[in-house]
Amino acid sequence: MESGSKEACDLVYAQFSAAGNMTDAGAALAVLADFDCGERTTALDAFYARWQDEPLVMDKWLRVQAMSRLPGTLAEVKRLIDHSAFSIRNPNEVYALIGGFTAGNHVRFHAADGSGYDFLAEQVIALDSLNPQVASRMARGFDRWRKFDAGRQVHARAALERIRATPGLSKDVAEIVTKALS
Repeated sequence: MESGSKEACDLVYAQFSAAGNMTDAGAALAVLADFDCGERTTALDAFYARWQDEPLVMDKWLRVQAMSRLPGTLAEVKRLIDHSAFSIRNPNEVYALIGGFTAGNHVRFHAADGSGYDFLAEQVIALDSLNPQVASRMARGFDRWRKFDAGRQVHARAALERIRATPGLSKDVAEIVTKALS
């Protein structure tokens, strides 16, 4: 697939289509998710249609999309937040989609424009009133912000300050953010 050729995409899609189990289909889907080809969308739709009644498999479907290295991944993750397969009240789904993006997609989460950090700050703030423990775990995505280049540090600090300034912030999240900023 690294060649980006139509033949490679066809081959991986054929593997996806012929898969006799979820593991094999998921492996092919993970490869297709990183490439902008028509088979990508077809495979994502087919995987969803086949496994939509299996919550743990849907977590894999969310994670595969969140970890895609395609340029539009953040927009796709934001779209998936409103998808019926995702609920911000379900920790496993949060870890799959938001955690998959922030911990598993270094290229898009650490975008030079800070959009990944802004996204994480929004999600931590939204999660905090629902489940402070999950919110604090997601906030750990900023733990290493001081090791970033100067531009990314500015964006990460701004996101952390935004979280810290949230009225009624839980002790759980406040502890993580304060420690990160100190």
